[in-house]
Amino acid sequence: MSTPKRVVHLTTVHHPYDPRIYHKECKSLNRAGFDVTLIAQEADEPSSTRDIKHIKLKKYDSRLKRMIFGTFDAYKKAKKLDADVYHFHDPELLPVGWLLKKKSNIVIYDIHEDYITSILQKDYLSKPIKKIIAKTYKFMEALFSHKLELCLAEKYYKDIYPRGKCILNYPTINENILNQQRDNGMLENELLYTGNVTHVRGALIHAKLPLIDESIKVHFVGKCSRNVANEMYQVANNKKEKLVIEGLDRFVQKERIEECYLSKNWLAGIALFPPTEHYMKKELTKFFEYMSAGLPVLCSDFPVWKNFIETYQCGIAVDPYNDEEIKKAIDYLKSHPEEAKKMGENGKKAVLLSLNWNVEEKKLVSWYEELLT
Repeated sequence: MSTPKRVVHLTTVHHPYDPRIYHKECKSLNRAGFDVTLIAQEADEPSSTRDIKHIKLKKYDSRLKRMIFGTFDAYKKAKKLDADVYHFHDPELLPVGWLLKKKSNIVIYDIHEDYITSILQKDYLSKPIKKIIAKTYKFMEALFSHKLELCLAEKYYKDIYPRGKCILNYPTINENILNQQRDNGMLENELLYTGNVTHVRGALIHAKLPLIDESIKVHFVGKCSRNVANEMYQVANNKKEKLVIEGLDRFVQKERIEECYLSKNWLAGIALFPPTEHYMKKELTKFFEYMSAGLPVLCSDFPVWKNFIETYQCGIAVDPYNDEEIKKAIDYLKSHPEEAKKMGENGKKAVLLSLNWNVEEKKLVSWYEELLT
């Protein structure tokens, strides 16, 4: 029997139990018989399903220190493993990927975001600084990635990277969630948001929902900085007790998010984002997760998102700045519970048939096998 091919996934930025890196790619490759190691920062709490070798990187208290010392540390640890495949997940690791590339191995750059657009919308940077960083990144990417394979998490990234391979960020199938029946009992006047809570992901729009409809409570399950949370409470004003934030200054693990999907008969999953060039083109991972849980999706009416919602008949798309339209959509879901459940079932069916990680897992494994042949 031949020795399994050694695969190393590297990240200095993402949490070690990041859903795409750990729960999808690493676990899928491990199941397919590859010898998988993850090089990433240490987690504050261990995963309940820890079955991937994890070489820990030191945590740094500043972004600059991480980019200098963390990157060098990741390179040293990765080089020592002499892997057949190196698969890295952060732009700051581009020089590392370039240094690790040899004729005898494969190096993959996994592009999670449209980084140039993302840099240009960072609200903590001034406009001239953003432009300089975006140009520097574009130059570095061109310089370091020309001999690397490109793995794309979104369909539209193919327009930017035509030679990239799409391994889309569809959800893993959780049988407990899929089998949950939402037919029993009334839908609750509670909305769910999962994932990181930030300005560009609609934190302040979501925070005003209890003011738009006083019967509504909004639950946020995902990392949220204390500063953003305080801004949200200010927006909600005298309804701030209607905002429930789980994940203040901390990462919320996938298992906990999945528990939340099962914990209530949610009215809908929400994604009322302000318009930004980056998100307007993306099909959000949370769409698929909400659909998998049988929740109607209440989201912004960007053309790509609206088309998605209409294609799968799985929710309602509204103008995120039109309070009246948002109120009308919430009222509709509350007063038409059967229709709300039907939207949820339509979404669940679409995920079960094609929009799931099982499909992408097969693509990932066969791509690795093809690259290594």
